Amino acid sequence: MSCSCTSSPTTNVNEEIQEKIKNHPCYSEGAHQHYARIHLPVAPACNIQCNYCNRKYDCSNESRPGVTSGKLQPIEAAKKVLYVGGEIQQLSVVGIAGPGDALANPKKTFETFKILQEKSPDLKFCLSTNGLKLTEYIDEIVKYNIDHVTVTINTVDETGEIGSKIYPWVHWEHKKLRGKEGAKRLLKQQLEGIKMLTDRGILVKANSVLISGVNDKDLPNVAKKLKELNVFLHNIMPLLSAPEFGTKFGLDGVKSATDQEVMAAQEACGMDMKLMSHCRQCRADAVGLIGEDKSEEFAKETFTSKSFEELEEVYNLEARVKKHEMIENWRKHLEKANDRIKIEQATKEELSSTSQTKLIAVTTGGEGMVNMHFGSASEFLIYEAGDKAIKFVMHRKIESAYCSGPENCDNNPIEEIKETLKDCDILLTEKIGDCPMDELNSIGLICDESYALQPIERSVYEAYKKHFTCEEQEAG
Repeated sequence: MSCSCTSSPTTNVNEEIQEKIKNHPCYSEGAHQHYARIHLPVAPACNIQCNYCNRKYDCSNESRPGVTSGKLQPIEAAKKVLYVGGEIQQLSVVGIAGPGDALANPKKTFETFKILQEKSPDLKFCLSTNGLKLTEYIDEIVKYNIDHVTVTINTVDETGEIGSKIYPWVHWEHKKLRGKEGAKRLLKQQLEGIKMLTDRGILVKANSVLISGVNDKDLPNVAKKLKELNVFLHNIMPLLSAPEFGTKFGLDGVKSATDQEVMAAQEACGMDMKLMSHCRQCRADAVGLIGEDKSEEFAKETFTSKSFEELEEVYNLEARVKKHEMIENWRKHLEKANDRIKIEQATKEELSSTSQTKLIAVTTGGEGMVNMHFGSASEFLIYEAGDKAIKFVMHRKIESAYCSGPENCDNNPIEEIKETLKDCDILLTEKIGDCPMDELNSIGLICDESYALQPIERSVYEAYKKHFTCEEQEAG
């Protein structure tokens, strides 16, 4: 998630860090349309309870943290990585993100990484944690070359008042600490653990769940503290609390955060921290590009019966290296075509000579191109554009695509799409039918197919000029 930021932090990225993030789809917005990730559900136990969490199994239709269709043992997980890495050669990252907490399951987590160190040396290793046990396992994190760690930190309120509304209990030293006591212990461990990570050169991404009326006012303080601790990236995620998710917040009627609320929170936080703008709140067993999930294509029976020798042939390290070289070559050409017109976390003054900007939605199938029909899109990339430059703002998902099969023709989600894009000014898409175009035109949204199969960033910039400046009109 991201925002219209009113000020941008200094984000000089040195060569060492650039090398770490260049093909990491979570840590680099530029990489997320080109490289894939895999999450391994080897960590079922958790040592805290969150009111926004319900770690369910067999739930293939939900895309949110903690959800998985099953668990894997370390050897099974390693075999899956090799099999998936052969089938999806743009795979660059393997992470352990649940369905519980990676460090509440240390034996399984580190055994998995130990096997993968030998079997898939070209992959980057990540883990996600609530931070409670970071200080205890910092040496193992370093030992197994886990150089990207995500820590969920939702408040820095030292009184424990805010945290007590988020965490019913925290399991610490063989007992459950409840209320403010638990919240204060968790915060202490999080801050000490994050400092240990950054002191050792490990890149830290901090996740914060935006819970309106609970921690929204404290998130700017979180951003300030993260900057003090040299955290690399801050990701503000909306609370997902539909009642059917079965979470405490959902059952209590606490509403999910809206796109506009996320943008407002990001605006307040972006003054201090580099923000992540492309998070999809992935499942604990997610596979593929960010924004897609191919986990159902890789059931256990497809890889568990194979030997490591067979799977290493499938993985084909040499072919994978060539694939990544091709991706990097394509990205260089794409950057040249886009002419570097994007500025990360730019202010409105940096985007526009008049400080007036427009929001432009894009449908894409990846690779940085406007290459998806409107009817097939289940999410939209949102950019903010002015006459000087553009920036990526956020993605917005919808429950289902406009065209989801002949049987659903009478139940298309056009009203949901109109609500999702209500503050946008232009939609760039490869193709759109007359009926949905008329519907979107009725809310003042311009639909433009003329940039089909063109680079996204250059197209967003040119579309702004085409529709909102006199340059091209006069030229014509």
